[in-house]
Amino acid sequence: MLRDYQQRSLDMLYDWFANNPEGNPVLVLPTGSGKSHIIAAFCKNALQSWPSTRILMLTGQKELIEQNAAKLREHWPNAPLGIYSASVGKRQLGEPITFAGIQSVRAKADLLGHIDIVVVDECHTISHKDQGSYRTLLADLTGINPHIRIVGLTATNYRLGHGLITEGDDALFHASIEPVTIEELIFKGYLATLRSKHTALQYDLSAVHKRGGEYIEGELQKAVDTDDNNARVAEEVIALAGDRKHWLFFCSGVDHARHMADLLNQRGVKAGHIDGTFTKAQREAVLADFTSGRLQALCNCAVLTTGFDYPDIDLIAFLRPTMSASLYVQMAGRGMRLKSHTDHCLVLDFAGIVEKHGPITGVRPPNRKGKVAGEAPVKICKTCDEIVHMSVKICPTCQTPFPINEKPDPFKLRNDDIMGIESESIGVSAWHWRKHVSRSSGKEMLAVTYYGALSDPAVTEYLPITHDGYAGDMAVRKLLDIADKAGVSTNEEDLDRLADVLNVGTHPAAIDFKKDGKFYRVLGRQWA
Repeated sequence: MLRDYQQRSLDMLYDWFANNPEGNPVLVLPTGSGKSHIIAAFCKNALQSWPSTRILMLTGQKELIEQNAAKLREHWPNAPLGIYSASVGKRQLGEPITFAGIQSVRAKADLLGHIDIVVVDECHTISHKDQGSYRTLLADLTGINPHIRIVGLTATNYRLGHGLITEGDDALFHASIEPVTIEELIFKGYLATLRSKHTALQYDLSAVHKRGGEYIEGELQKAVDTDDNNARVAEEVIALAGDRKHWLFFCSGVDHARHMADLLNQRGVKAGHIDGTFTKAQREAVLADFTSGRLQALCNCAVLTTGFDYPDIDLIAFLRPTMSASLYVQMAGRGMRLKSHTDHCLVLDFAGIVEKHGPITGVRPPNRKGKVAGEAPVKICKTCDEIVHMSVKICPTCQTPFPINEKPDPFKLRNDDIMGIESESIGVSAWHWRKHVSRSSGKEMLAVTYYGALSDPAVTEYLPITHDGYAGDMAVRKLLDIADKAGVSTNEEDLDRLADVLNVGTHPAAIDFKKDGKFYRVLGRQWA
């Protein structure tokens, strides 16, 4: 069963094809929106509607091949599916649908034969020039079938130094289809939010030059990977992490990742590192240690920006400065999946990436000369270093009021909080839980109203914990997190009695919320 925006994505894609007999579209979908479900439904619909169709699904990572193939099996258990990938260990040809790794098939168009539709996941990795593995294979396949159509999927439809991948004389794609935004996914409860803290250490990149629009790797690692920097990063992360359990570090080089892991271990944090030199077995072992909790921190270099979808990541440290807006969005996206133990992920930006590119909800593709979007004014709480939008009057974390008519800090950025979602915050003086019955469905749910000062709105949040499917699962997860922080049990099955139990629990000190139509959407809760 597809979510509403996933079905909308397919509908918009089909409409585009109906109105454009030639050309190739790109579906632009935020990280965590479930691209693999959309790919699966697209393949199933195509084969069931036109049984002679031949589809090739391409990507560059083993994990994405396996994830996409697994989702197709979920949607269609008897799907005529083959996998051709050396990293997966399979070379299956002859089925109507083939999921393949580009490195394994780049010179094998003759073996693949007549293909009607090519689907490319993470299509922003295709060179904007008429060269490279993807371009070579697609040109060869077009020689076999001149009417082939290509569908791209990505969270970032732009490339560093080029701009939109639909622009330019050699553009492979001709139109972007954008069915859903990060804001919609957060407001509907499909993604977790990010929270950002201003770090005391900010890397000095004054001696680092750029080549091709990006920092020169050797100079960057030399500037960033110093004993003093690494010690300060480790100490600051540990101080700010609180009770967070799964920390992901994006480092500037192989040595940098190893050095950071060593320092964290010396300070009592169980940490590992991973980079592109790891064998398949080594890679799987360290990822298993991280996802099982045997490792609290994982320091990576250019490995886990895509294809790694562990939802419970609750802290991300940016230690890899970049001019690439696409890389920034991909890294931040690792923390946006819904979690089993919290409603947000903390982002610690030592690299100045958010300052460079702005909030991830407002990243603009660089133009063809590599310019990036301007900075957005924010301010920093002098008590706890929380980064907030200029309009916020009371710090949502520590409740410190900001001075009236405070001018923007010349430090700027810094973003509207890394999410770029303008929300309101109130200090909570009381809350009230009750059972609520839906007028439309008749189903019971819980409702909680948060009260602030006399001039603040009373914000009511509804938790449909008795509903079926994803909405119910998400509401239960949210309730368990709230109850844990409130210090109460959720063992009561009767909702009236459960509401009574929750009413004696410790309410949050503050909430972040946004008006969504007639209702309020609570974006975050902070306990004292």
